[in-house]
Amino acid sequence: MDRPLLEVRELEVIYDKAILAVRDVTLAVGAGEIVAILGANGAGKSTTLKAISGVLAAERGERTRGSIAFNGLSTAKAGTADLVRQGLVHVLEGRHCFPHLTIEENLVRIYGYFPKLRDKRKLPAAFASGGEQQMTAIGRALIANPRLLLLDEPTMGIAPLVAREIFAFLGRLNQDEGLSILVAEKSSALALRYAHRAYVLETGRVALSGQAAELRERDDIKHFYLGSRAELDGVRSKRRRRENSASLERTV
Repeated sequence: MDRPLLEVRELEVIYDKAILAVRDVTLAVGAGEIVAILGANGAGKSTTLKAISGVLAAERGERTRGSIAFNGLSTAKAGTADLVRQGLVHVLEGRHCFPHLTIEENLVRIYGYFPKLRDKRKLPAAFASGGEQQMTAIGRALIANPRLLLLDEPTMGIAPLVAREIFAFLGRLNQDEGLSILVAEKSSALALRYAHRAYVLETGRVALSGQAAELRERDDIKHFYLGSRAELDGVRSKRRRRENSASLERTV
């Protein structure tokens, strides 16, 4: 990969000066890539995105270690508005539409991306479905003409058919316009279908990373989301044994 559009190194984040939420996250997003961050609730996905977009302070969080660079420049002194102007835009978890504004007032001119919203343009956003609200939130973010779009759990609370529609749209947007996307998602099967690469977070650190096509075939990824807890523990035990065996071989 050439110089990444986004580069995060050894990120550590603490909330309320006491709660360690992210302890060692290193990741990168190249120009024109879709990169997924996978993990269970509490793994650190949302915190990582908030650190990148500069909104941690609003939730009493702070980056205590590590570095973040966007387009080759450190973001340490950049505010959220500065990052948006530079082309880094974050769609937060929960969609955050303006509920009393209509779909049209939220969007202005994004119907070309989501044609089905045209028929709902006079509907107050509070009365739109979860999928329609998510489309509105993404469309509103696109108004800023981002170079890198951060998406936090875009399929949360959305019907599977609509979730697939949203990811298909993101895939088209990436292919047609070259938009780079970093998406935090719990639905690994859907995210890995459209992502080029992925990182798996566990307890605030990167546990696995690689090409999406390769990760789709790993048993631990499949069981992490689709299998039982016992199956997952068994897969993790096998992985640890393989890693310990490889470590032992290197030291012999």
